[in-house]
Amino acid sequence: MPLNNDLLHKIRRKHGDEKIILSLEEKGFCVAQQKDGSTQEMESRDVRDFLSRAESCSVAWVDYIVDDFAAESPGIASALGFSDQLVSTLLKNKRSGYEDLDTEMGVLIPAIIVNGFDVKVEYLLLLLRDGLVATIHTTEVKRFFRLRRYAKIFMRKIKPNLPGKDKVTHILVRIIDENNARNFDHLREIEENSDKLSAKLSDVKTPREEIGKDIHLMKHALIMYLNALWETVDVLNTLRYGDPEILTDDPKLLLRLSGLVVEVNNQIGLAEHMSEVLASGLEVMQSIYNNQLQILNNKLALLVAYLTVLGTAFLVPNTIATALGSSAFALTPADQPWYLALLAGSTVLATVGSYLWVLKMGLLPKKAD
Repeated sequence: MPLNNDLLHKIRRKHGDEKIILSLEEKGFCVAQQKDGSTQEMESRDVRDFLSRAESCSVAWVDYIVDDFAAESPGIASALGFSDQLVSTLLKNKRSGYEDLDTEMGVLIPAIIVNGFDVKVEYLLLLLRDGLVATIHTTEVKRFFRLRRYAKIFMRKIKPNLPGKDKVTHILVRIIDENNARNFDHLREIEENSDKLSAKLSDVKTPREEIGKDIHLMKHALIMYLNALWETVDVLNTLRYGDPEILTDDPKLLLRLSGLVVEVNNQIGLAEHMSEVLASGLEVMQSIYNNQLQILNNKLALLVAYLTVLGTAFLVPNTIATALGSSAFALTPADQPWYLALLAGSTVLATVGSYLWVLKMGLLPKKAD
């Protein structure tokens, strides 16, 4: 039974959480254009409730949400009148796919979900036959809540006197466009998280092992996102040039399909540009870290050089004093003046000699001009 609209509006306004809305709304949704041009919509958890509505109308869109995509999709598709062969062939593909059986066709396109740098690619199953477009996806995808709300509006924009193929193509283009828009929204999320990572990299106190892990996650997120967009382009090109019987031959509508391809290619260009910007930023950060390491190495080299000089300065007179202090020399208080002069002279000579040697060996860093 559909949820009371006033209550649903209050929940939306208070929480703005699609998950809460989903728990209250029906899993299935159908909007149909009647032969006289009027539109009707309904919600139900039983997909079979939509079959009679779809058969009696001019064109209909059925959207159904499943918990287990692979397990439940064949049953939902069969209840809507699609063949098992069509769905099983599409679901065998590990990635996006396209299948045309003349009287019916199916498309599997990526639906990108981003949480931080965790990019997950779910899939949206589109099934088409004369007078019906069906979409099946999981709860995680959450693509069409807004489209459901305005479904009657966009269905009214389809002229009742158009051929059935044109109507189906109109709905297909609108659904793919909505999916592409939601995918593009997630690119902004990747960009925002990348900006946070850049701020993190600029902090010299950030642990190096943490930086390496975050950089890997960022690069992996962009690669996953780009792969999903390339899959989308492949499917759209197949729709455009595969000449399926279910879709229109109207050049204007086919041009809209071409426009979707251009739009996704633009998204790919933006994602690749962002990848280049991030890569250049990482190179700058790496140069900064290399400079810091070089400065630290110079300081350590300077310290080692001075320790070498000091060690030699104390080692030579200490050796002389140890040798002369033995019973073999039997020094008396009368020998004190020349003894002290010898120690002082050897200290000076050892210090100067070790300093000149360190300088000659290049152990002291050169001053910048």
